[in-house]
Amino acid sequence: MQFHHNGYVSGDPRLQVAAGVGVNRPHDVPDRVDVLIVGTGPAGMITAASLSQFPDITTRIVERRGGRLEIGQADGIQPRSVETFNAFGFAGRIVSEGCKITETAFWKPDPADPSRVVRTSRVLEDPNGVSEYPHITVNQARVLDYFAEFMAFSPTRMRPDYGLEFQGLEITDDPDYPVLVTLGGTEGSHKGRTRTVHAKYVVGADGAHSRVREAIGCKADGDSSHHAWGVMDVLAVTDFPDVRVKCAIQSEAHGSILLIPREGGHMFRLYVDLGDVPEGDRTIRQTTVEQTIARAQRIFHPYTLDVREVAWYSVYQVGHRVCDRFDDVPVDQIGHRLPRVFIAGDASHTHSAKAGQGMNVSMQDGFNLGWKLGHVLQGRSPASLLSTYSAERQVIGQNIIDFDKRWASTMAKHPDDFDSPTDLENAYLQITEFAQGFMTQYAPSAITGAADFQRLAAGFPIGKRFRSALATRVADADVLEIGHEHRADGRWRVYVFADAALAGESAALRALGDWLAESADSPLCRATPSDVDANAWFDLKVIYQQSHIDVDLSRVPAVFMPRVGQFDLIDYAGVYAATPGDDIFERRGVDRSGAIVVVRPDMYVAHVLPLTATGALGQFFRVFTLQQK
Repeated sequence: MQFHHNGYVSGDPRLQVAAGVGVNRPHDVPDRVDVLIVGTGPAGMITAASLSQFPDITTRIVERRGGRLEIGQADGIQPRSVETFNAFGFAGRIVSEGCKITETAFWKPDPADPSRVVRTSRVLEDPNGVSEYPHITVNQARVLDYFAEFMAFSPTRMRPDYGLEFQGLEITDDPDYPVLVTLGGTEGSHKGRTRTVHAKYVVGADGAHSRVREAIGCKADGDSSHHAWGVMDVLAVTDFPDVRVKCAIQSEAHGSILLIPREGGHMFRLYVDLGDVPEGDRTIRQTTVEQTIARAQRIFHPYTLDVREVAWYSVYQVGHRVCDRFDDVPVDQIGHRLPRVFIAGDASHTHSAKAGQGMNVSMQDGFNLGWKLGHVLQGRSPASLLSTYSAERQVIGQNIIDFDKRWASTMAKHPDDFDSPTDLENAYLQITEFAQGFMTQYAPSAITGAADFQRLAAGFPIGKRFRSALATRVADADVLEIGHEHRADGRWRVYVFADAALAGESAALRALGDWLAESADSPLCRATPSDVDANAWFDLKVIYQQSHIDVDLSRVPAVFMPRVGQFDLIDYAGVYAATPGDDIFERRGVDRSGAIVVVRPDMYVAHVLPLTATGALGQFFRVFTLQQK
C-alpha cells in the first residue's frame, strides 16, 4: 500500500478521504445510477468491489435479504480465487482464517471385508506447485464480508442496499440512462414500497433462478442430473482418522461421501450421496437431516459418527446449465448493438458443488466485468469493450459445465464400475489444475493479442492469468512476489523485462522508455488524462537481469519512476531486479533479449512483445482505449 504522497496520513491509511461520489453518498438508492447490481453473492460483490475504486461512478448493489448472508452455501476457495483476493487486499487474512486443504485422501471398500471402508491413498492438492497460494475452505459469508469491507473503505464508500428485490426491467429510449428497473421493498424501511431506478447498466447476479436473466430472455440450456446429494455442515465426534483431511469416501453398498474440513478446526462438511432419482421425482427434496446422517453413518462404517450439531443442511440435485449469452444482446444481433444488461455467476451457469467451482468461477465473472464497466463509464474505453464480457465468459461457463459433468459422474460411480482401483485418484490428479482455476485462457480478441512472440516469455502464456514470481525491488531491496503488487484498481500493467545490459546502457530499453514517456502513440501519453498522476491509469514496471545492487536508479529511464501526488514525489515502486537463486527470467522463461508483458486489470496476460515493438504496443492499446485530453 502506498500513501503519504498527498501529505502525511495519521491513522488507518485506507480511510484517506477521496473526492468522488462516496463523499456525500445518499442513504437511499438514487433515481439515476451508472450501474445497478442485483444480488450480493460472490459475482455481485466482486463486481461492486471492482467498481468501488472508480470515484466518479455511481454504483449501487441491491439484495432482497434484509442483511448479510450468515451461513451455508459455498465454502471451497481455490488458489486462483486467493490470488484474486490479494488484489483486493485480504488474501493473507482470509488464508489465516480458513482451513488449508493440502491433501486429498481416498477411502474405498476393504477388499477383505467390503462392508468396511479403508484408506487406499493420499494425493497432494497441488502436486505441481501451480500457485504459491493454498486451497482453503471458509464460509461464503466471510468472503462477502471481506468484499463489503473493501467497498466500505473505497473512494465510493459503497455498501449493499438490503431489502430491495428486483421485479423487472425495460430498455427505454433515454439516451443516458436507458435501463428502467423496478424494485420492490422486502425488508426494513423499504418494505411494501415499489420504486423505479434509471440505470446506464444493470448486472444480474441474482442466482440460479435469476429474474434478470428472465427479463432479458436468456435461456439456461442443459439438464439436471438425476442424482441427489445431501450437504451439511456439522460439529461431530468421530473416530474416523481423516476427519481434518479432504476425503473422497466410496462405500460398497451405501454410496459415497465427499468430506471437506472447515475453518475453525472442528466443523466439517459432508456431501452425502443420496442415490439416483427417478425423472420427475421431487420427494428426494424432502429427505430429512436425520436420514442423511444415518446414510453417512453407514458409509463411514466401521467408524462412528456422532453428530452434535448441524449448522446448515440442504438437499440438491446436480444441475448443469449454461446460458448461450451473458448479456442482453441476442445472438443474431451480436455486432449490431451493444449490451446494457449482463448476467454473472449462477444466473449464467450452474453446476454441482463437489468440484468447488461455483463461487470461484462466479467471482471471475465479476472480476472480468467490473473493470470493463469502469473503463467505459470513465471514458477510458469505447462501449464496444463490454461485448468482450459475454464472448470471454460464456466459453468459460461451458468449459466448467463440461468439466463438472465428468467429475460429478466420476464421484457418483460405484467402486466396481472403475476399470482400475486407482481410476478415481488418477481422475482427480488430472483435473486439479483446472479445478484450481488456472486453465482459463482467453482467445485472441481486441484485448488479448496473438501469440506471435510468446517465445519471449513462455512462462506468461497470453490469455492466461499472470503467474507471479519473486523479484527484488531495487529501492529497498525487498524480495517480493511481483504479482502480489497487482491491485484491483482498474489499471493495466506493463511489465518490461530488460535485456542483459546494465541500467542506462541498453539502447533498446532507453528507446522504449523515451517512447512511453513522450510519443503521441504511447498509451501512457494518449490514454492518460493530464490532470491525474502519470501512473494513475497504467502501472509500468521494469525488471533488470542484474542483482539489485548493480542497478543504479539514477540511470533508470524516468518513465519507470513517475512523479505522483500534489508534491510531485518520486514513486520508486516500479523498478525491480532478478533475485539471486530464484531468477524470474529463468523461472518464467523470459528471453534474455528482453520482453514486454502486458497484463489486464483482471490479472490476465494480454500480450507479449519484443522491447522494440513500440508500434505494435501502441496499436494494441489504440483499439480499446480512447484519447484523453
